[in-house]
Amino acid sequence: MKLRVSRQTSEIPTSSMADIAFLLIIFFMLTAVFATTKGLQFSFPKDDPTQLDVQPEESIHIRIIGEGQFIVDKRPMSLEEMGGYVQTKMSQNPQKPVIIQTEVQVPYFVMIDVLDLMKYLNVQNISIPTRSEIERWKAFGVFE
Repeated sequence: MKLRVSRQTSEIPTSSMADIAFLLIIFFMLTAVFATTKGLQFSFPKDDPTQLDVQPEESIHIRIIGEGQFIVDKRPMSLEEMGGYVQTKMSQNPQKPVIIQTEVQVPYFVMIDVLDLMKYLNVQNISIPTRSEIERWKAFGVFE
């Protein structure tokens, strides 16, 4: 008696492989944790109709030109001298705005040191002008 042996080709059923891959992609997308980095917390000013229109010469202008090199109201000062100067001006008018202008080549931590000093002195009105604002005010002779 001869037995008939039928040979079947070995095959892996891949018909549902696309469905499994799709479900795995969805699973990993839903369970993934995204890391966010937090930077400085700034908020945009609110529109206040009672706000006074402050002229540039009424404000304290701080220009950062390098590490440890500051020009405050057109006078060179150190960080410690700047603290005393700003504190004196703020005692006269606590709402006096402070404009901080930083040169492009200055390291970022120098501006953070100045912002920390202003926070320590409880300065409420701090402004960091954009390049276009600086150029516009240079035409009036406000900024050097």
